[in-house]
Amino acid sequence: MLSTQPYLIRAIHEWILDNEFTPYLLVNAKNDYVQVPRQFVEDGKIVLNIAPRAVNDLEISNDHIHFNARFDGKSMEVGIPIAAVLAIHAKENGQGMVFSEEDWDPEPPANGKKSPHL
Repeated sequence: MLSTQPYLIRAIHEWILDNEFTPYLLVNAKNDYVQVPRQFVEDGKIVLNIAPRAVNDLEISNDHIHFNARFDGKSMEVGIPIAAVLAIHAKENGQGMVFSEEDWDPEPPANGKKSPHL
């Protein structure tokens, strides 16, 4: 059975944008398959703004989230396995969804390879 997490992330992302708020992701940066700017990781977590004005080529698939963004003026490709997403919420009012740490998938993908986007 497919996980509900990517579907919920996409739905909440759309709801946040429809309300003209800013979608933020809280990510478990300790996951080996997370590709984020490490200088912004605090306590093993990172918060990322995924608003259309902040990222390019956002893709939220059933397996990962991928986009390009600028950090300290440098372009970077960001890759996040869905299992590493701890929460998605609106910056302005905090509404969104938190995912249980038990939902984390510490195992690598079934084929043992990183996503082509990561």
